[in-house]
Amino acid sequence: MNFKCPHCNKESNFMDIQTSKDLEFVIAALPSFGTRYAHLVMGYAQIFGVTPMHLKAKKLRLIIEEMKKLFDAQSFTWEKKTYSISHAGIAEALDVMIKRNWNKALTNHNYLKQVMIDISEREATGKSIQEEKTLRKREQSNLRGDERPDVPEPRGPIHPGDEEITPGKLTPDQVKNNLTRVGNIIKSIAGKTA
Repeated sequence: MNFKCPHCNKESNFMDIQTSKDLEFVIAALPSFGTRYAHLVMGYAQIFGVTPMHLKAKKLRLIIEEMKKLFDAQSFTWEKKTYSISHAGIAEALDVMIKRNWNKALTNHNYLKQVMIDISEREATGKSIQEEKTLRKREQSNLRGDERPDVPEPRGPIHPGDEEITPGKLTPDQVKNNLTRVGNIIKSIAGKTA
């Protein structure tokens, strides 16, 4: 459908304008995936039969929008269950989809979601195993009396004139001095309250 611009009297087509806006969005959105994933997203979009682009620009735009939401959220929902997945996991799933030989164009993301479920569960298992190893290592370190890695080291002496003391490395003299100091503090507090 054609119309004339009221300002310049130039004849334009609504469909051409909409197609142009859709393609502008796609071009603007691709850099948000980064150089590592943009080619995978476009390859995946090709599976949906988005060519010729001047006829199917709206479909391409919708697919790119859905991929952008997936990458931003790093999660997806399948059968009322939400799965977390990393960017690398999404890229792996897209790669699997691209390399598969499709006889006809896809109509939805269900195949991709099924591939991502396996990857998401594998990532969750790997993450829980790594967290368990870290927890066991921390517990063993605490049982041995080693320094805790999550406690920052002091930057200098606590009181002026003291030598620098690091947690877990006190000498017997330092322990005795600390106990004496704590005892004096307790006596002074007890004397003030009596």
